[in-house]
Amino acid sequence: MIIVQNFLHVDIKKFMQTKLLLLLLNTCLFSGCHLFPVLGKKESGKNSLWNHGAMVSIANPHAVEAAIAILEKGGSAVDAAIGAHVVLGLVEPQSSGLGGGGFLLHYDYGKEKLTFIDGRETAPGEATFDMFMKDDGTVMDFLEAWPSGKAVGTPGIVALYSTAHAAHGVLPWSELFNHGIALAENGFIVSPRLANFLVTAQTKGRLAINAKTKKYFFPDGEPLQEGDRLTNIEYANTLKRIAKEGESAFYSGPIAEAIVSAAQEEPYPGSLTLSDIRNYKTVIRPVICGSFRDMNICTTSPPSSGVAQIMITGLYDHLVKTATNQDDKIVAFVDAQRLAYADRDHYFGDPDEVDIPLDALINPTYLKHRASERFDPSEKPIPGNPAQVIDTLASVPNWGKDNTLEAAGTTHLSIVDGNGNAVAMTATIESAFGSQRWAAGFLLNNEMTDFAREVPADGTRLANAVAPNRRPRSSMSPTMIFDSNNQLLMITGSPGGNSIPAYVSKTIVGVFDWSLNAQQAVDWPNIIARGDSVRVEIANNKGKMIAANLAKQGYNVVENLSENSGIHLIIVTPNGLDGAADKRREGMVKSIK
Repeated sequence: MIIVQNFLHVDIKKFMQTKLLLLLLNTCLFSGCHLFPVLGKKESGKNSLWNHGAMVSIANPHAVEAAIAILEKGGSAVDAAIGAHVVLGLVEPQSSGLGGGGFLLHYDYGKEKLTFIDGRETAPGEATFDMFMKDDGTVMDFLEAWPSGKAVGTPGIVALYSTAHAAHGVLPWSELFNHGIALAENGFIVSPRLANFLVTAQTKGRLAINAKTKKYFFPDGEPLQEGDRLTNIEYANTLKRIAKEGESAFYSGPIAEAIVSAAQEEPYPGSLTLSDIRNYKTVIRPVICGSFRDMNICTTSPPSSGVAQIMITGLYDHLVKTATNQDDKIVAFVDAQRLAYADRDHYFGDPDEVDIPLDALINPTYLKHRASERFDPSEKPIPGNPAQVIDTLASVPNWGKDNTLEAAGTTHLSIVDGNGNAVAMTATIESAFGSQRWAAGFLLNNEMTDFAREVPADGTRLANAVAPNRRPRSSMSPTMIFDSNNQLLMITGSPGGNSIPAYVSKTIVGVFDWSLNAQQAVDWPNIIARGDSVRVEIANNKGKMIAANLAKQGYNVVENLSENSGIHLIIVTPNGLDGAADKRREGMVKSIK
């Protein structure tokens, strides 16, 4: 395994060559010492002409059609992702939009390069570590914090659009917004999922109370119904301004002023300022790749939780060695999750602010040792200490306990264009309908609740504590898999809050160890093992059998009829592209030959 910390992107060819060099020299070129197998390399050193066509897997048919239209015009995967997400912000406002942020992982087929663009929201410059603590020493509960102005961070998604398009766009910037503008002006039909969310929101939060959201989502005092036609002229005008003027139209002027005004409204006004918005910048962060069998898992570094995919699959590989049947494999998957989540929850935060021992956490020596640490099924695993098994690591940070909950909002897009370039993009406004505050035709995020809200009474520090301009830890994990010849095998990702690492890992293990195709992997019952419980989706008999077997073995099983996953998966096969969309949402797959 290898963590690439010193490059803005990963050159896949060089990555493989570096692995060979490290083996030959037995030396360390990066921040940790690792030994790993040589997975192979192409003799030519270059990719041949891509001949698999194009495919999109996205959470809503309107967004799929927007992406396909852009690809048919000759647009790139990035162009399609931007055009699709602009539409998603309109038709599924409960999940993501202009008022939020996201992570984008891009693969350049011709150059064999991976790039990670971090468009995560940031804390206001005046944010304080104890901003969610009350005068009486108690912490604001989630239902108080969620729709408050305190919850609003500086949105990053439009800056992400701009950064990605400047590097990998093909079509003119202005053309990427046309589908969204037309749909906002002409109207779209309210989907069952949006209608159902509005029923819940009528009595939960402030969506039906705040004047602007009440007028838009609850005309005549009642929630919009499935089949209603909904227009959003304000959103169309915002898109027109961004299309014409670029990123600056969002981060200054009337749109920025509307964002600040909404964030500073009662109750619990926030501290977001025009300066916070004006100064927002995306970050090009390291892509991290690790070995799984004869493949490479390449994913996003913190504040993302992409590294959890490498940890879970690495731990699973050790634990599954004693498995004799599928039930045993499920147990190995559960225990791998429990150990990886314990480490993630303890060590992960904003890498610009805290020291995260990433290379140690995915070091094969540590993962082997960690897999040997046994915890009773009913116990909550404690974080591991890689310094105990890695000689070159003197110590690791000793953070306080952090059980921060992440709401299961968010959306994911998986796209490959006709030239073999690929995008895995996960975007969010955090909880359902974000902070439920409205600005310039869209909803603002409640991303600040992804920080640890409670200040430990014993004075210990938390890796994911609130701090000015800091980015909160995120579970979003856009991921790509490559074979031993550096060829793209899979694009995967999901929404789902803290459950995202479990959802995404399921697709990797399901396809490459359980011999599932794309749709079977997505449909497989979700299993989330974090802390001292294992949540199992029991919508079908397979899930019920898994739950019963785990309960027999002493695990604290929590049965759930359905999970809030939205996995969008594309697998590259010798026969073409195999795509799947999560039936738990309104996703759709469409291809171009």
